[in-house]
Amino acid sequence: MTSLLGRLFPRRDEDAPPLAITVYSRQGCGCCVKAKDVLDGFRGRYRIEVEEVDVDQDPALRDRYGMEVPVVAVAGKVRCRGQVDPRLLERLLRAEAPRG
Repeated sequence: MTSLLGRLFPRRDEDAPPLAITVYSRQGCGCCVKAKDVLDGFRGRYRIEVEEVDVDQDPALRDRYGMEVPVVAVAGKVRCRGQVDPRLLERLLRAEAPRG
């Protein structure tokens, strides 16, 4: 969420860095593909930087997220597990991401 100070004195979008989003996924996961497609659809409207991490390449991540993938973390905080709700994600991006 945007702080009170951020709402009173918003940064100009061109000065703001892109919002970091991490998608924890695995090969062959249909829900993971859908989550990445949803995020790709927001790239034109918001400045986001999406990193994809394969949980099966790291035993700790595989243990942590198991069958919950895709897991979407926005600015380091997990926001979605299992499925991505485009409306919820758009509200979050509208509040936190600079405009594209």
